[in-house]
Amino acid sequence: MEQGNPARCRKARTVRTPKTIEEKLTENISADQADNATYTASTSAAEQETAAHTENTQAATKQNDTARPEQGTVEETHAAAAATAPETAAEKGEENGIKFTDLGLDPRVLSALEEVGYEKPSPIQEQTIPLLLDGKDVVGLAQTGTGKTAAFALPALSRMAELADINGVSRDTQVLVLAPTRELALQVAEAFSSYATHMEDFTVLPIYGGSPYGPQLAGLRRGAQVVVGTPGRVIDHLNKGSLDLSNLQYLVLDEADEMLRMGFAEDVETILEGTPDAKQVALFSATMPSSIRKIAQQYLNDPTEVRVKTKTTTGANIRQRYMQVTHSHKLDAMTRVLEVENYDGIIVFVRTKKETEEVADKLKARGFQAAAINGDIPQQLRERTVDALRDGRIDILVATDVAARGLDVERISLVVNYDIPHDTESYVHRIGRTGRAGRDGEAILFVTPRERYMLRQIEKATRQKVEPMRMPTAQDVNANRKQRFAEQITTTIETEDLDFFRQIIQDYENEHDITAEDIAAALAVIAQQGRAFFLDEDEDIAHASRPFTDDGDRPRKNKGKKQFNNEGMVDYKLNVGRSARVSASAIVGALANEGGIKGSQIGSIDIRQHFTIVGLPQDLPRDFFERLRDTKIAGEFINIRKDNGPRGGGSRGGRGGFRNDRGGYERRGGGYREGRNSRDDRRGGRGGYKGGGHGGKRY
Repeated sequence: MEQGNPARCRKARTVRTPKTIEEKLTENISADQADNATYTASTSAAEQETAAHTENTQAATKQNDTARPEQGTVEETHAAAAATAPETAAEKGEENGIKFTDLGLDPRVLSALEEVGYEKPSPIQEQTIPLLLDGKDVVGLAQTGTGKTAAFALPALSRMAELADINGVSRDTQVLVLAPTRELALQVAEAFSSYATHMEDFTVLPIYGGSPYGPQLAGLRRGAQVVVGTPGRVIDHLNKGSLDLSNLQYLVLDEADEMLRMGFAEDVETILEGTPDAKQVALFSATMPSSIRKIAQQYLNDPTEVRVKTKTTTGANIRQRYMQVTHSHKLDAMTRVLEVENYDGIIVFVRTKKETEEVADKLKARGFQAAAINGDIPQQLRERTVDALRDGRIDILVATDVAARGLDVERISLVVNYDIPHDTESYVHRIGRTGRAGRDGEAILFVTPRERYMLRQIEKATRQKVEPMRMPTAQDVNANRKQRFAEQITTTIETEDLDFFRQIIQDYENEHDITAEDIAAALAVIAQQGRAFFLDEDEDIAHASRPFTDDGDRPRKNKGKKQFNNEGMVDYKLNVGRSARVSASAIVGALANEGGIKGSQIGSIDIRQHFTIVGLPQDLPRDFFERLRDTKIAGEFINIRKDNGPRGGGSRGGRGGFRNDRGGYERRGGGYREGRNSRDDRRGGRGGYKGGGHGGKRY
């Protein structure tokens, strides 16, 4: 991966090692400068969502006591036993295994990992990262969801950071990742971005078919160190000359077997043949058919094979459900579930140590008996906390994956994945905390809209369907509170000696001429200590937890013709119509993906012969028109602008262009002229890469 290294024979190449990089650092930078230059980088805040958005890793690993061979086959075997089986001593000792800090990653990458809560590498990461850092080619055999994205992204970014210290920041494309689908390309690109938050002037650009070329071409012209793309679109850009791979240092084939199954074999080989010999290659595949082995033999240089068997079996006595919920509503969703459903002991998994304390404190503030455990808590306190859960003194334990490793408490009947796990193996380990000793258990997974890809990976890896569930409504919670209040009254009357307080109430009733009903109501208010007894049903948030359909979208209420409410909408005119064979779905895709709005925000679409009228919200994003300025549909620039004409037939506007008075852009003679009220911001799409690569995500 070293920039500027000489060409070499494919079967006998010289590998650059971290030691060589250190020597070059000594040659080019003084000791004082090295201390500063190596460990300091200006940063820009990366977008975070719960994550996302993205393939992340924090799975605990089994410690391999045998020496790892430098070449040949490296096998990491994990028992595929059911999650309900008692844990072995090795599993209970996993928390003492290696951490990311032991693998030789660059400090800037480690800082990013710490911020997103990653502590321990998964098996594929533990085996692969040192090999890639040593410059070796690797063939990784691992299922989806095992953390393979981080396995190749982390060492690639580490070497890029070190090379930037030596040669300065380069805008050349140094890393190319080939992925079979748009969804995986976006996922990998987002992962690279999250791991590179402390790298200076870094850009990742996803390129894939089905999206306009304009933003991708602009991003490639500006320069992107990492390009993630589907084979077909990568070939297109190579043919156009817009993608230059002459300085490529690192090539990854992700889900190679899937790419070949989809018919990309010829494209993949064409790309491989057009890249420099002096590059490092990593190939990841769930299976090793002869076609994959042929590519490995022909295009990889003496690769080391890493084979990982993962634990993906879940107990049949564990009911698995998921709830689609935004990050801001997670706490409300969990407390509502805890109120309306009966559970014994509960363990709640979050991503970071800080979150364990925050979530536990918020649960206690809402009246739940909760405590936190994480890696910073002393072992003695951890044992006391677990004993309290076991004895029933607390009901809820909020934990990280590492802190909960080896935890075996029979009364745990519910596992809540408050934050989605980084990989499928972590998911299996998590829900294995319930359903112990043959008892039934429940597992609930919170999924944000950007994390639905991980839900599919969990179902694929475990070969089990995770049932959708809805957030309990305010009406459900209120009915349950009323019933529980009545049950508490009945239980107290039946089990407690009330004579003392009965006499006090009778005396008060006689002295103040107040009815017993009013006195009881006043005592109930006192017991509430200022807390509202009922939730406000007029401001219910349960509608936000609608489950996904099979294609990832939320279900629609009816299957008939969609009815649009155009209240608060503004008509806009697009310069494409039936004559260009444009479809409504293409218009929605362009406006949503390139404009940065949701498809549900788009109103009625009236496709005419030479133009289209679309209803859009009044409060469009400020950069909406800027993002659409180069967008084409069916090969035609859409030239979106506000429509001031009638809905009647006939073409409106002259052929030479159009006048835009409200923030659109005017295209004449190959250029653009801003409307008089537009913002003068021509930086293009540096703000992100959603929906087709608006110039890449930059730091």
